[in-house]
Amino acid sequence: MTLQALFERSEAHPGAPGLRALTVPYERWQEVAFDLSVADARLVALWASGDTRTAPLIHAAFVAEGAGLVLTLPMVDLGEPYPGIEELFPAAARMQRAVADLSGVRSTDPDTRPWLRHAAWQASYRPLIDPPLLATTTEPPIDSYDFVRVEGDGVHEIAVGPVHAGTIEPGHFRFSVVGEKVLRLEERLGYVHKGIELRFTQLPILEAHRLAARVSGDSAVAFSWAYCQAVEGMANTEIPPRAAWLRALYLELERVANHLGDLGALGNDAGFAFGLAQFSRLKEHLLRASQQAFGQRYLMDAVMPGGTQRDITRMGIPMLRRCLREIEHEVLTLRTIYDEHEGVRDRFTGAGTVTPELAARLGLTGLAGRASAQAFDLRSDLPCEPYAQLPVTKIVRSDGDVAARVAVRFDELHESCRLIERILGALPAGPHRTPLQVPADGTVGAGLIEGWRGPVLVALEAGPGGSIRRCHPHDPSWHNWPVLEHAIIGNIVPDFPLINKSFNLSYSGHDL
Repeated sequence: MTLQALFERSEAHPGAPGLRALTVPYERWQEVAFDLSVADARLVALWASGDTRTAPLIHAAFVAEGAGLVLTLPMVDLGEPYPGIEELFPAAARMQRAVADLSGVRSTDPDTRPWLRHAAWQASYRPLIDPPLLATTTEPPIDSYDFVRVEGDGVHEIAVGPVHAGTIEPGHFRFSVVGEKVLRLEERLGYVHKGIELRFTQLPILEAHRLAARVSGDSAVAFSWAYCQAVEGMANTEIPPRAAWLRALYLELERVANHLGDLGALGNDAGFAFGLAQFSRLKEHLLRASQQAFGQRYLMDAVMPGGTQRDITRMGIPMLRRCLREIEHEVLTLRTIYDEHEGVRDRFTGAGTVTPELAARLGLTGLAGRASAQAFDLRSDLPCEPYAQLPVTKIVRSDGDVAARVAVRFDELHESCRLIERILGALPAGPHRTPLQVPADGTVGAGLIEGWRGPVLVALEAGPGGSIRRCHPHDPSWHNWPVLEHAIIGNIVPDFPLINKSFNLSYSGHDL
């Protein structure tokens, strides 16, 4: 079936603009997924909902040709696994394993290893539908997790993590190497077990935006905006124009702050501590300006259902303008230093290369994808307000190495500064928040926002009395972590911290 035919059969999905919904029978699930893959659709997320003991639903969200499509598969035969789509969309493999860990519904994917469970609960326990475990529950035995072995003369393994130095979150990396050269990397994540998805169901639907903002703290605006977009669609509420423009302002400031932090850290990982010092100073300058303009350094609770928690202060507009111009001027100088520093250039160039062909096959997304010629950005391809009135210049490179990912950060930082200038100059007058009704029991919605790391999705289902029956937040790192395993192949072990940082993926976003 063509992409146009699929969209014609679908219906509007509440929430993100351009999002459609289509229910697919069991026998056509893989067929429709194949049609989407042929049409170069991008998988955004895959999750389960409903009572997964009696009537589970499998959902998969895709974006193609300026529109989004959420497929739903009602499970009829509970004794049979649902058809896996990992052969068509490789990023789906870990999502399907996570569904099995959290909801007990398995796919036909032959890889049945647990992804999130880590023996933290019995294999028969389903965290999203079973009663919470008591502290006295017998501790389950440790799983025998079968890492893929690489055989051959001189091959040995290096295990790193899950505990790391500093404040980094836990993740395990199993390297197979010959000498210093990496033959294979296999990751294992999801050690913290924060219980994010279950916690959503314990909060009122009009207050859970605060939890959404804390799924992955460096993407607080993106997650809370996606959550609120879903709620507002379910409540059929249009936010005031000023609120939409303020949200875009917050989102671009979040992007600038993260790029500043990453550019400094990347310089440091290349042995250039001067870069870390200078970009850290500039990030602090931006955070102090944010504190003065909005009353918050980090915009954790700035976005709320119906609009924004805060408006910009009277002096905030000229002060932010001055701050961003100073930052942009200094970043131009620092970029020249990075480009001309022989040691930095040597470490960046050719390290961790992901070819455009491999990026397309594995579904690499966000800024890392754009550094490998994947010209996909929801701000342009599926824009919500005010981005439909605020054209975004896509930043695309094709080399796919650390240097390309650094270049994308520099260029996107300047583009965000340009957008912020436009937003501050065109900020509509009027209120920044409007009241909205509690969504009715059983209504569903979804929000989809291009965060600084890539597409952020929040799928939401309302329960009775303003409660939440199901909420699934999805970080783009789910797509990019598997690509990192390929990016390190053929590189030396000491380059892994640099290559890893050039992606800067979220550990927290996996601990659902």
